[in-house]
Amino acid sequence: MELAIILMMLLIVVALGAIKLSDGGVAFPFKRKPQLFTPVEHSFLNLIEQAVGREFRIMCRVKLSDVLAVHQSTNKKVASQAISRASSRQLDFVLVDKQSMSPVLAIDLVHNQGKEGYKTQKDWFVSGALDAAGVPLARIKVKSGYKVEDIRECLENKLLPYRRIQKKMAQTPAHNPEPNKRPTRPLRSSRAAA
Repeated sequence: MELAIILMMLLIVVALGAIKLSDGGVAFPFKRKPQLFTPVEHSFLNLIEQAVGREFRIMCRVKLSDVLAVHQSTNKKVASQAISRASSRQLDFVLVDKQSMSPVLAIDLVHNQGKEGYKTQKDWFVSGALDAAGVPLARIKVKSGYKVEDIRECLENKLLPYRRIQKKMAQTPAHNPEPNKRPTRPLRSSRAAA
């Protein structure tokens, strides 16, 4: 009788193990979210699109490590730690150049609601890393009643260095001469060699 109980328990354990292994041991307890952005993020995204949407692409919820790279000359241990810290940080929005897709401006929303708020304390790692890479950071407090002009003005203040660089690039002539341009002096003498 005891042997039958032990065999029955062993059979149950084997059956449970087979069931667990049949799906690869991976459970997918997910469901689709009803919306990708909170109402605040969605309305702010609309404001940003109206303010600068024609000039830049707007990327949402971007990891800091997707925007920044570590210098090649950096110590491996330091580089690994920096990448790890950057991977755990997220930017709410990033404006990127439409042609080159290079990051131009990072935007973080600051919520003062709730007990702790959301990004109310400035993250010195994020701001320092972006500053070192030359990517400006705009921290904008969430409040109702923003107008497109308010957002445009705030972003344009942060885009001043980018605008200066663009202006300089537009003013400097191309370094390469035109390919079809003829030489201004003869390459060889037109006289016959003696």
